Amino acid sequence: MIFPPKPVPGDRVAVVSPSGGLSELFPAPYELGLERLRSFGLEPVEYPTTGKLDTTPAERAADLHAAWSDPSIRAVVASIGGDDQLTVLKHLDPEVFRSDPKPFFGYSDNTNLLNFLYSVGIAAFHGGSVMVQFGRGGAMHPDSERSLRAALFESGDFELTPATGWTDRDRDWTDASSLETEPELFPGTGWQWHGPAEPVTGRLWGGCLEILEWQLAANRWMLPTDQYSGVLFLETTEELPTAAEVHRIVRNLGERGLLERFDAVLWARPKAWSLDNRRSTEDCAAYVADQYATARATIAQYNPDALVVTGLDIGHTDPQQVLPYGGTVRLDPAARRITVTY
Repeated sequence: MIFPPKPVPGDRVAVVSPSGGLSELFPAPYELGLERLRSFGLEPVEYPTTGKLDTTPAERAADLHAAWSDPSIRAVVASIGGDDQLTVLKHLDPEVFRSDPKPFFGYSDNTNLLNFLYSVGIAAFHGGSVMVQFGRGGAMHPDSERSLRAALFESGDFELTPATGWTDRDRDWTDASSLETEPELFPGTGWQWHGPAEPVTGRLWGGCLEILEWQLAANRWMLPTDQYSGVLFLETTEELPTAAEVHRIVRNLGERGLLERFDAVLWARPKAWSLDNRRSTEDCAAYVADQYATARATIAQYNPDALVVTGLDIGHTDPQQVLPYGGTVRLDPAARRITVTY
């Protein structure tokens, strides 16, 4: 794997929208996110499709090529996710990305680009988007900011920690006042460890469960076909898939012979609430518990010896900690510690 050099304060970073320019609809969190990037000492550079909704896959691919071809750009950050990045992949030229590898930050639908970069041998970062983590109301969550700063500027080990406070409640971006205050947080729930007590070290691969399913369906699957012994990480989206849907997707990964190839699985804390599905606190807790139980049971059918850790803040909930996609993670069940290498 190629691990791209880190940016330094003063560098220019590309802000791209490979899935779609939602900032056209919601400019306030986008502009706030840009200001936070500047507070990191970085100069955001926008591209033609960054703030436009109605763009073609070829146009979005052209922006990615332009960002990676500009030697003054030293990192690339997604504005947000979406649901159309799968269509961009066929327009990408691997040599453009290999010629000047740069750190890329994104998650959710950006699993497509993360997986593409992995397939051409370039490590990247799962997590961090301009409109969500950088554009959070009131202030960035300290856990998200600490992780993003380390991933952007530092090398070496970084210890993930269970959040002491978290939320999955969306803010209404059409209400400008929602960006003036921080969201209320629920008490932390810690991580849940299941399986062997022996430590596991491996290369991270995975991302958004629903996006990986789309990649399978469209034959855009890019996991190497040779023997693999790494750590799989998975997270689910704001569309709140049912436990049955999660079971079917994970089962399909197992039938494909993929689950048995990993020594451990990290499962993110799932969102259980959305503006379109405002469940009670009790229903949310039941949804989360059901997803964890379903994931563990389905994984065990195909890889009963895998270490499984659930409840990590690595997905669509707040805070979010960054994972090095293609980088190393060390799991210590006895000490209940998870360490990644940025």
